[in-house]
Amino acid sequence: MTGMLFRTDPYATEAVARVVAHTPEGGVVLDQTVFYPAGGGQPGDSGRLDWDGGSLPVATTVKADGDVIALVPGAPQPLPPVGAQVSQVLDWERRHRHMRMHTALHLLSVVIPLPVTGGQVGETRSRLDFDMPEAPQDRETLEAHLAMLVDRDLAVTEDWITDAELDANPGLVKTMSAAPPRGAGRVRLIGIGVGEDRVDLQPCGGTHVARTGEIGALRLGKIEKKGRQNRRVYLHLDG
Repeated sequence: MTGMLFRTDPYATEAVARVVAHTPEGGVVLDQTVFYPAGGGQPGDSGRLDWDGGSLPVATTVKADGDVIALVPGAPQPLPPVGAQVSQVLDWERRHRHMRMHTALHLLSVVIPLPVTGGQVGETRSRLDFDMPEAPQDRETLEAHLAMLVDRDLAVTEDWITDAELDANPGLVKTMSAAPPRGAGRVRLIGIGVGEDRVDLQPCGGTHVARTGEIGALRLGKIEKKGRQNRRVYLHLDG
């Protein structure tokens, strides 16, 4: 199992680790990592590994067998040897945009309170697919509502419940296309707002900003028809 430093501190940009394995595909497995692996619609992190005698650009990060995370270079090249101590340097600007956009998609699911059938996080443009027979006609109202939620600078919090508690509260799951991450006997919940100010609570394994004010300006993009009852809604970071 790879220690998930991105889970305990999503703002960590550097960390020391030790190489424990290489994957058959040419990836590097560390004992702990600040790099988020692709999943839940969020891309894998990129950055760099440095060690005594070498450096390796990391193009993406993926999940390997079980709870193992692999850092993958863009092209085959010499890897740090197993047992070597390495310094991880995260491409923070890219990750931070993903954190802002991922949190913004949670807000989009608040202003469009319909079942989510899919989604993808990008650096400046992301999308959610909704079970929505007709496209919304009040774009300006939706944008204004998004801006209000950002401006309220709501706290983004983490909590955990058991699998059984999630089964007893199926309404927490908004995404129809993917089941919440399970397997450890408990499920991570991301809340936006605290107490009476809470506007959202749903299972999620991604990285998020600490407060909604950190997201910045948002703009609704195209709304595409993707089936009889499916609409794809794009969301842009304007800042």
